[in-house]
Parts: sequence; structure tokens; C-alpha cells
Amino acid sequence: MRRWLRDWLTARLTHFLNQPVGYYEQHHPNDLALLRRHIRKGDVLLVEGHQRVSALIKYLTHSSWSHAGLYVGDELVRRGGPLRELAVEHFSDESECLVVEALTEGVVASPLSKYVDHNVRICRPHRLRAAHLEQVIDAAVGSIGMRYDLKNIAELAWYLARVSLLPVRYRRRALRLGSGLAGQVICTSLLGRIFHDVGFPVLPSVSQRVAPGELGRRRPTLLERFGRRSQASPAVYRRRHPTLLMPRDFDLSPFFEIVKFNVIGERSFDYQCIEWEEEKPDGEDVT
Repeated sequence: MRRWLRDWLTARLTHFLNQPVGYYEQHHPNDLALLRRHIRKGDVLLVEGHQRVSALIKYLTHSSWSHAGLYVGDELVRRGGPLRELAVEHFSDESECLVVEALTEGVVASPLSKYVDHNVRICRPHRLRAAHLEQVIDAAVGSIGMRYDLKNIAELAWYLARVSLLPVRYRRRALRLGSGLAGQVICTSLLGRIFHDVGFPVLPSVSQRVAPGELGRRRPTLLERFGRRSQASPAVYRRRHPTLLMPRDFDLSPFFEIVKFNVIGERSFDYQCIEWEEEKPDGEDVT
């Protein structure tokens, strides 16, 4: 009976958190054709969601981004098998532009067009090797169908309720120092594990091997002067546990490029061609 009651409460809370908020503003309309043209396999698609759980995540992380998925394009169609049949059956022509994402119902593939009416951002792993890109895609496709622990939704809500009582400067730290249960419900834990497995950094902690004041005084070695390793950083990188990653970490990461696709992506933007609406004088009725 206790388990039945817990499952019922979890389901009710999940339904509540997945309801849309009353107001959502898309800052610029997305051109789906341009989005399809510029996004590549292995890119991370950040989304500003419009659900209640999205508002909670944005509040805690002080960011616009509340969700993330990995673009796999036509991989399901190209690989064949049962997943190809399901993709074609459910998405038809859109099955060639799919995103793998972790939702409350589990890890699924969704058409890219699902987020055309949302604020989105493309984050591209910089110089990810072809072999590692293939591993990333394999892992993402292989994760489809994995169960998502709905109990973590309740844990997230309780965790956020407690953290919201802390001063702003302590909230992010509290998330890192927590048990990690709250981070498990964030979709980026899936992406974090995928990139972690190929050794690609998202947003690791970094500490300098050499004191900053001594970097300019230290004489470079011959290998640093003439070798390919001259770009190596005198720093130590420490991985962050994947469950502690947030959607905004891909945006803040120096290892992911931000790809603009709507306007400047076509290299034809000219601000002098913008037709601005005439501003009304102060005090004049705009109606």
C-alpha cells in the first residue's frame, strides 16, 4: 500500500511539473530550414522549456536553458532495424532530423521540429574526433528506451524547495555539495556521461599547475616552442560528475562552440537594412 501511494504521488507530481506555464516568450522566430541546415550530428541542442519543471530549473541555475538533447540526424534511419521502422512510422520525413533526449517517460528520439517554437541554442563540441563522434552517436542511440526514474522528479522538487531558501550566492554551491539526487533528473546527466566516456570536457574545474604570475617568466621548453603540444595548458582538469551538469554548462563551456543559425548563420545579415518600428513619444497613447 505504501508503495502504491508513493507511486501515485510521484505520478501526480510528475504530471503537475510537466504542465506548461501560463506565459512563454520566443525571442526570435526559428527558421526550421536554417536550423536543419546548420545543425550537425553530435551537436547539443539547448532548449528554454515552457513547463513548470523548466521554470524550476531555470530559477535554480539562473539561466534560460532548462533542457538539452543530442542531435543524431538520420542515424536511426541509416542504421536500420526496429528503431528505423519506429522512426519512419512515427515521424515520416522528419525521421532524418532527430534529437535524442531524456524525458520523464524515458530516453526517446524526437523530431527537431518539436522545438521550432522554443528558444534554442546549438552547442558544438570543438574538434571532437571522428571516432569519438561515432562513439557519442552510438551511445545516444543505444540509450533510447532506457527508463527514467520518475521518483527523482519528487526529489528535485523537494531539493529545489530547500535550496530556494538559501541566499543566491550559495545555491549553485549547494547543488554541487548535495547528494547528486537532484542532478539525476536533469536531462544533461545523460549527455554528461556520453561525453565523459570519450574524454571530452563539458565544464570541468580547472586549477593551474603554475602560479599565474610565473607563467610569463617561465622559459618555454623546446617541445613547447616547436612541437604540436605548444597549445597544452599548464593546468589540471578535474571531471565533474555527469549528474551535476546543468543545461547552461554547455553554453558556458569553452569547449563547445555556439552556432548561430537564424540570422547571422547565412552571413548575409546587415543591421542597416532593419526596418525599425517608429517609437512613440513619451506619454502618447500607443493604441
